[in-house]
Amino acid sequence: MPDDHGGFEDVRETLDGHPMVSLLSYARPYWPRLTLGVVAAFCTRFARLLPPILVATAIDRVILGPSDPGLLARVGLLPSEVIVGTAARTALLERLVAIAALAYVVRSLTRFGSRYLLQSAAQKIQRDLRNDTYDHLQHLSMDFFVDHQTGGMMSILNSDVNRLEQFLNTEFRQLIRVVATVGGIAVVLWTYSPKLAAIALAPVPVIGVASGYFLTWIEPRYKSIRESVSRLNTRLENNLGGAAVIKTFNRYAFERDRVAERSQDYHDEKVAALRIRRAFFAALRLLTGVVFVLVLYVGGMDNITGAEGALTAGSFALFFLYLRRLYSPMRRVGKSANKYQLAKSSAERVFGLLGREPTITSPDEPHRPDAVGGAVTFDDVTFSYGDREPVLRNVSLDVPAGTTVGLAGPTGAGKSTLVKLVARFHDTDAGAVRVDGVDVREYDLDALREEIAVVEQNPYLFSGTVAENIAYGDRTALAAERSEDGAARDRVIEAAKAAEAHAFVSDLPAGYDTFVGERGVKLSGGQRQRLAIARALLNDPAIIVFDEATSDVDTETEELIQESLDRLIEDRTAFVIAHRLSTIRDADRIVVLDDGEIVETGSHADLLAADGDYAALWDAQADERTVADD
Repeated sequence: MPDDHGGFEDVRETLDGHPMVSLLSYARPYWPRLTLGVVAAFCTRFARLLPPILVATAIDRVILGPSDPGLLARVGLLPSEVIVGTAARTALLERLVAIAALAYVVRSLTRFGSRYLLQSAAQKIQRDLRNDTYDHLQHLSMDFFVDHQTGGMMSILNSDVNRLEQFLNTEFRQLIRVVATVGGIAVVLWTYSPKLAAIALAPVPVIGVASGYFLTWIEPRYKSIRESVSRLNTRLENNLGGAAVIKTFNRYAFERDRVAERSQDYHDEKVAALRIRRAFFAALRLLTGVVFVLVLYVGGMDNITGAEGALTAGSFALFFLYLRRLYSPMRRVGKSANKYQLAKSSAERVFGLLGREPTITSPDEPHRPDAVGGAVTFDDVTFSYGDREPVLRNVSLDVPAGTTVGLAGPTGAGKSTLVKLVARFHDTDAGAVRVDGVDVREYDLDALREEIAVVEQNPYLFSGTVAENIAYGDRTALAAERSEDGAARDRVIEAAKAAEAHAFVSDLPAGYDTFVGERGVKLSGGQRQRLAIARALLNDPAIIVFDEATSDVDTETEELIQESLDRLIEDRTAFVIAHRLSTIRDADRIVVLDDGEIVETGSHADLLAADGDYAALWDAQADERTVADD
């Protein structure tokens, strides 16, 4: 189901498996880097647990004197005998200082190693995922681009992929932090006092269960948030791209209201999620506060009453130092759950898009000809966009190689759609389109489209130089070499001259190295069309389609372009869609379409003599030219 609002909800329908498992599959090539990063991260966390133990030992054995040997003596890092005398206590303190210094050195080195290794791996995964998503998007069929808006696609390629990188970059390390810190603290506290350790660790399973419920509560909200962001991006992209239209019709207030409506939707979704999230975190803080009070009371009473297993002063301090460190990552579990759900929502869209298969593909054993002659046959072709009314009905047309065919008819007659079927941007509903007698559905798509060039009414130019835009059609030069290769530059200039573009390009500030701006906004419509024609000619195709390609040029320039085109298409098959019938008067054959059907066909003279639809259009344009001349 197409998405008319830019939210891309429909891409979730093609999701295969759990999206986060799919994300982890991108980490597989970097497992050595990730493994070292994980080991370093655990070392960092364990090194952070050592200073509180050193403080507890210093209180009990250095400051207060004879006391329980403590955990470090049990593992062999300190002597277990009673320390008596200034010299012995000084020696013990020096050893504690040495151990502390070593712990901080290890912590610094492993922290650097873990962060570098894990973050660089996240960047590599992000790069691979964006490249694969973009490449897959490029290979989707035209019907996908018809049904989905640019803003939504940009949201997936940027916002969603970036969010997954952020999740891998931060939350993966947070997971290690939780496991290492909570696990390490649990072992140490249990060693000192199982009773108090049980009280301190009691919230751990509660927080785990609560986080699971939190995911259930927040999941619908974050799906809605991602969709509302995509809709907002789509609206902004449409308005920025249509800035000239908005200014022309003075629709500032109207568009402000439309953007405000999308922005309000996003605001409402975020506030609703914020309310749930803040309530969850507040509950976690209350729970950890209760545990702090219980440990303080129970541990204090044990010391007052002299109960068996009562903590020493140092051990009591150790408990509260660890409680502070214990509940920080525990509270972070809720935030991680929040981030996980955000990432999962983004992953659903990214991997849902990757799961979307193109509707137009090459067959298993494609036809790859050594050369394409250019003969085109439309055999009883019927076509419609989705479930709409047919745009073409039972169209049959035989175009020998090297023939120039002019296509005329009113707007919406099906002229542009007809030629799009040649390059197989869409497949017919019935009938077949053949090139050199072979159904286009049997061709290798790349091989077919390399032999077809299209110049549209509103040609798209990339942000770059004039030379780069023309050289885009040069199949003989690599992209990196186009601007520097002397032979490639000569071919660019040759094509520009053929398209009557060389004169105006030479007058530009930097000539062929002049930047044309985004979508070629620094050039006039006629200049853009001439560059597009040069680009198409440089591709040296067997079949050329000119879709209203001279509609935005003046009469003098049109005549110059026409003279060049007459020479250049002499050995090629050409389809010329024309609003100005003067453009196609010299075509070998003129085909007139109306409401998706061929109503007339013949030469210019034959059709005028027939006094039908073509003659009526010609007379109407002749009257317009007469009025313009007057």
